Amino acid sequence: MAMSAGSEDGEPMVEMNTTPLIDVMLVLLIMFIITIPIQTHAVKIDLPQNAPPTDSVIDPVKNKVAIDPSGVITWNGSAIDLLTLRQYLQQSLRLPVEPELQFQPNAATRYVVVDEVLAEIKRAGVTKLGFVGNEQYGNF
Repeated sequence: MAMSAGSEDGEPMVEMNTTPLIDVMLVLLIMFIITIPIQTHAVKIDLPQNAPPTDSVIDPVKNKVAIDPSGVITWNGSAIDLLTLRQYLQQSLRLPVEPELQFQPNAATRYVVVDEVLAEIKRAGVTKLGFVGNEQYGNF
């Protein structure tokens, strides 16, 4: 802490010691930064838990939704838009047995496109969802 004994002629010290004020301000700044909630954006999806396989009938019907690096959405290989995806999802959920939906975004696809597709899948109420091609993210 810096201190001054004043001048030699006996005059009182007129300079305020700002070191304690700065210390208090730094502590308050750190407390403020710590208490700010972290802003995150996430799409909540209920993923299957690791459970032992059951002896249920395996459904052979599968639909695949893929997104290429340019952001084009495909349903079983044919290009579609978000409205068509919504209609296809509604039609597949009306079947007697819900088919598995395999989702495969490319690693170079923009996140906003992937987020929009996942949001549509969640809004449709799909319960059988699988992520395909996760090995492409191993190098990141």
